[in-house]
Amino acid sequence: MNPQPDLRLTLLNPWQRDFPLVREPFAQIADAQGLSTEEVLAGYARLRQEGALSRIGGVFAGNAGGAALLAAMAVPPERLDAVAAVVSSHPGVNHNYQREHHYNLWFVMTGQDDAAVRAAMRSLEEATGLSALQLRMQRAYRIDLGFDLRGSTAPAPMAAAREATPVQGADRPLAALLEDGLPLVPRPYDAWAQALGRTPESVLHTLQQWLDQGTVRRIGAIVRHHELGFDANAMTVFNIPDAQVDACGEALARVTGVTLAYRRERAEGWPYNLYCMVHGRDRAAVRDVIARAIAEADLGDFPHEVLFSCRRFKQTGPRRFRALPAAVPGTTTTPEVLDAVAG
Repeated sequence: MNPQPDLRLTLLNPWQRDFPLVREPFAQIADAQGLSTEEVLAGYARLRQEGALSRIGGVFAGNAGGAALLAAMAVPPERLDAVAAVVSSHPGVNHNYQREHHYNLWFVMTGQDDAAVRAAMRSLEEATGLSALQLRMQRAYRIDLGFDLRGSTAPAPMAAAREATPVQGADRPLAALLEDGLPLVPRPYDAWAQALGRTPESVLHTLQQWLDQGTVRRIGAIVRHHELGFDANAMTVFNIPDAQVDACGEALARVTGVTLAYRRERAEGWPYNLYCMVHGRDRAAVRDVIARAIAEADLGDFPHEVLFSCRRFKQTGPRRFRALPAAVPGTTTTPEVLDAVAG
């Protein structure tokens, strides 16, 4: 099977959230789309092979468990490729981008707890000889990297992020599987149940409970936006008085086209505490959303900067519930995770 744009719309667009929590989810998708189960499974396998689909899994709330932080380094231009390779080689790094700024390398480090993340950051600083801004998230206002593949920017806002119930210790192995993604087999939840020594019904019940409690923001197809044509993105950062930042963040989260909005810690030399991400098919579309967001959220009087990405070195799923495999700083990643894609 050779997935064309219409197949991507069929298998990705409607199933980025509300993925069926039934014993045979791919059969239900097949019935809804007028395909056979075999065609659906083959289509998802090809989309994953092509890179358009990262996985079919879950997006956990920020406080559901594990730890993560956004980090940035000011890398001399002549060292950028080498330093980016060192950063990407760490299995805890799930996103690694070059951005147009003095702080030109931005990445996210994830781990099972804060100690693991801090230790990983120390190892990268030692391996590169560079210090990093370490910007811990304090509150998420919107987390939504779902895309309407028929549009030029993100769709209408999702429901506001609410306080989530953390994953219980006994359920962390299931969280690790959801983080990694469903196996492409007719009864994937049965496979998980067998691996965990649970019943399929209990697995499905826990997944639905996580959705109901806000522990998981969505379960569905996790797409890779570059491969689907959303290869322009910008991070806009604002310096907002602490007493006003929550109101401003909530206003940003309501703006159509904003994909991420969150509050982070400030750092020495980095006064910004409110962030928003906008992804689009071209820079003009992204700039339009940013201008509209600043106007609609009444942020025009606050200091801000816009950091467009210009290269993607790595984009994979986080590892907040899965143990980190051994990694040697200075090695490069495999082609599957070290993309070095322009745009």
